[in-house]
Amino acid sequence: MRVRVLGSSAGGGLPQWNCSCPGCTGAREGTVAPRTQSSIAVGDGDAWFLVNASPDVRQQLAAAPDLHPGSARRSPVEAILLSDAEIDHTLGLLILREGSGVTVHATAATEATLREGTGFLTTLEAYCPVEVVPVEVGVARALTPTLSYTAFDLPTGKSPRFATSGPAEGRVVGFRFHDHATGGSVVYAPGVADLAPLEAACAGASVLLVDGTCFHDDELVRLGLGRKTAADMGHVALERSLDRFAELGVPRIVLVHMNNSNPILLPDSDEAPVVGKAGVEIGHDGWEIEA
Repeated sequence: MRVRVLGSSAGGGLPQWNCSCPGCTGAREGTVAPRTQSSIAVGDGDAWFLVNASPDVRQQLAAAPDLHPGSARRSPVEAILLSDAEIDHTLGLLILREGSGVTVHATAATEATLREGTGFLTTLEAYCPVEVVPVEVGVARALTPTLSYTAFDLPTGKSPRFATSGPAEGRVVGFRFHDHATGGSVVYAPGVADLAPLEAACAGASVLLVDGTCFHDDELVRLGLGRKTAADMGHVALERSLDRFAELGVPRIVLVHMNNSNPILLPDSDEAPVVGKAGVEIGHDGWEIEA
């Protein structure tokens, strides 16, 4: 199994178009590495699967040679798996409309939002055939003869942005990918409001790619960027999660989905070394692993 981090930033990317925080300013000046919005690709070398389709998906696919079309308009990307229905994770579906069809793996809650809320699936269907593969929490589903995934629920504790008829379960999920040939397992959880669900999901896993949105819970307030805390947005701040990550027993833990406000992105911050001392890596666009 191969995993590529296509985008390691939270919504808005780095730099965000309307922001002049230290991270965004540094990205414009070249002192901080720019980042695209959160997504990964998982594959076995032949077939690839996107986990979330960010607004930056075109740029992300262009930067990944293994995901380029092999002939004519035949792409190695077989399907898109969605962890939720947030615009940051689904707007890219519309950018993929030029193909002969799009296959989307989604929970009932996510599909309901994409039809009754944002309308993205309905819009996409006006351009190409769309197949929706139901994602059921706790039920393993094969992607290839050697690669499968199991989704696990990640309750956010906040009201959904779009009111729909979809169920409460499965509004936000994480994925555990398993390679049946090597025995390797990789867990992807870009949006975590409570660390408890990770305990079972990470048992025996080789790698955890996990929510690193904010370091401080009141980070946006401190910088004058907003009034919401990380918890208000459905994320556990790293100042509250780093020590608990070690208890999960995963050999390699990598942070993804980092907000432009997060000081760990600054090379001279006090917070970045804290992450390293905890044995946790700061992910970046283009980062790859095999498991």
